[in-house]
Amino acid sequence: MSTAADGFHRLYGAAPEGVWAAPGRVNLIGEHTDYNDGFVLPFALPHRTEVAAARRPDRTLRIHSHDVPSGMVTVHLDHLDPARPPQGPQSWAAYPAGAVWALLDAGLPLGGADLHIRSDVPTGAGLSSSAALEVATALALTDLYGIPLTRPELAALARRAENAYVGVPCGVMDQMASGCATAGHALHLDTRTLEQRHIPFDCAAAGLRLLVIDTRVKHALGDGAYAERLASCHGAAAALGLPALRDLPYEDLEPALAGLRDPVRRRRVRHVVTENERVGRVEELLRTGRLRETGPLLSEGHASLRDDYEVSCPELDLAVATAEAAGAYGARMTGGGFGGSALALIDADAEAAVTRAVTEAFAAAGFKPPHVTAAAPAAGAERVL
Repeated sequence: MSTAADGFHRLYGAAPEGVWAAPGRVNLIGEHTDYNDGFVLPFALPHRTEVAAARRPDRTLRIHSHDVPSGMVTVHLDHLDPARPPQGPQSWAAYPAGAVWALLDAGLPLGGADLHIRSDVPTGAGLSSSAALEVATALALTDLYGIPLTRPELAALARRAENAYVGVPCGVMDQMASGCATAGHALHLDTRTLEQRHIPFDCAAAGLRLLVIDTRVKHALGDGAYAERLASCHGAAAALGLPALRDLPYEDLEPALAGLRDPVRRRRVRHVVTENERVGRVEELLRTGRLRETGPLLSEGHASLRDDYEVSCPELDLAVATAEAAGAYGARMTGGGFGGSALALIDADAEAAVTRAVTEAFAAAGFKPPHVTAAAPAAGAERVL
């Protein structure tokens, strides 16, 4: 029996009706492009958030987490309000509560539920722990109440929870990756049309590893920096007479930059347009089995995120530079930035050496020890019990 199911039974005195799981994600390339209607290439991690759940005969929602020592959060469904999300030690509950609110706000016929949550997706590591929690909760509630949503529909509602209830103006990439990814593949997503392509991505078959280096620097995307980037991009698109920066062709980038007077907007536009181009180039390399050749594009992406988008930090820069010096084909930060994780594409037999080099570099710099692990594409959200 699932550990989440065991915890549910101990907490509520009865077995759950089921257990649903959704994964965290790593974004291989395509950062800060999703809220610009651009292209992304994430894949799901084996790390998952499980939600054990059962229906209630009333309209009460009870939420408990094995991983957060803040006790039970109880709310009436009719009192879920984006203006009053859970606060303080119970602020984590805004994510599952927001998912339920988004379903209700869409007019879906939900009743009450008891939830017990257990997760091994690292929080604050840029691996989309929040999206995993939102998607798993939404999948649990819709299954419990027999509501047939497609995975893209589910992901869109989970994103609405994060935007409107939690207050983070994220794009749809994280929730789509958590809900729609398939094992052994990266997910090429057009974030405007939500068109998906599943691209084979098998590092092991190529003798490679993709390391995830968690710097253990926690990021908080709701602190205004994320919103500032979004506003800058949307303002630049408007100044260029475009619906979104996705509509600026790579070939027209330099003339467009020359027409922007604000140097910050110029940098933001250059990142988004070149990053969209990198997504297409990486997809083509994966399709033709040239995985090693993606390395320099990962490194280009990091330089762009560091210099033009200004969302890196000293720990991420050190992780990337050290991995490259130790023989990585390429490396870059992944996720929203300001902390979190970096990726490094390496030969499989170099894993121990690269891990040691990064760990030693962090110690020498006086940083917290990083957590380094290899990642491979896993399945998206599913019912597990």
